[in-house]
Amino acid sequence: MVSFHRILTDIKELKVQGAQNIARSSLYALKQKASTSKSITKGRFLTELNQAKAQLFSSRSTEPCMRNCLNYVLTRLDESNLSALKAEFYARIEKALLHLETTEEKIAEIGSTKIKSGITLFTHCHSSTVINILKKAKQQQKFFEVHNTETRPLFQGRITAQELSKLGIPVTLFVDSAARFALKKSDIMLIGADAITSEGKVINKIGSELFAEIANKFDIPVYVCTDSWKFDAASVFGYEEDIEIRKSNEIWKRPPKGVKIHNYAFEKIDPYLITGIISELGIYRPEIFVEELKRNYSWMFR
Repeated sequence: MVSFHRILTDIKELKVQGAQNIARSSLYALKQKASTSKSITKGRFLTELNQAKAQLFSSRSTEPCMRNCLNYVLTRLDESNLSALKAEFYARIEKALLHLETTEEKIAEIGSTKIKSGITLFTHCHSSTVINILKKAKQQQKFFEVHNTETRPLFQGRITAQELSKLGIPVTLFVDSAARFALKKSDIMLIGADAITSEGKVINKIGSELFAEIANKFDIPVYVCTDSWKFDAASVFGYEEDIEIRKSNEIWKRPPKGVKIHNYAFEKIDPYLITGIISELGIYRPEIFVEELKRNYSWMFR
């Protein structure tokens, strides 16, 4: 099995892409940390796991799905003895993994209803959730085309194009600055999400709100496709995810002296720009999505 530190490094260095994949990897990392622990007391075992959780949290600043998964596993984990505690820990790991597995299929099924034969859709960056929706639509014998953006500076859009090509889905890759042309010839916009706040704002890859504004100008519906566990529970209490600013050398390795570089990784999309959020709970306007979340996962709001 891959070591805890190897998984941690892969997450930190963006070798693991997609919020659900990151959440899944973090659960495997925590499980690996537990399996190699030599702690002989409950207190020491929990301390070790919570330290590992903190390391995983710090590896990516905008990953509430990972945070929710790890919090689900470790919150109020207090059994009578170490053996019972470990049994409950491993059971929760499996439940969290099952959630990630089953919601992928549910979201794909629900999201595929928005894909009609003959349409062209636009997507930005790389989202395994969006890919699964398009894969499901393809399996349903629907014929459609995809316009996607390269997503500088790390070109995650190329991952999307490669995966769609392998699925036999026609795809055209556009440079980010040509997104207006890509959108004007599209019927619908589907993107993923890295986080959703209590106000219904969606945090996603930089450029997402810009493209949503263009889509709204041309009356193109914008759907955010996401596991509901990407909800940022901290935003309920007034604390929202910081927008990650990544290293400037991703954009320009040796810029001229005096040139400043801002490498924003994400941005917030205002709810009014979003037609609906597609999750395992259904398709809802952002404000209704938050209410449905409270009804189904009240533990997030404690």
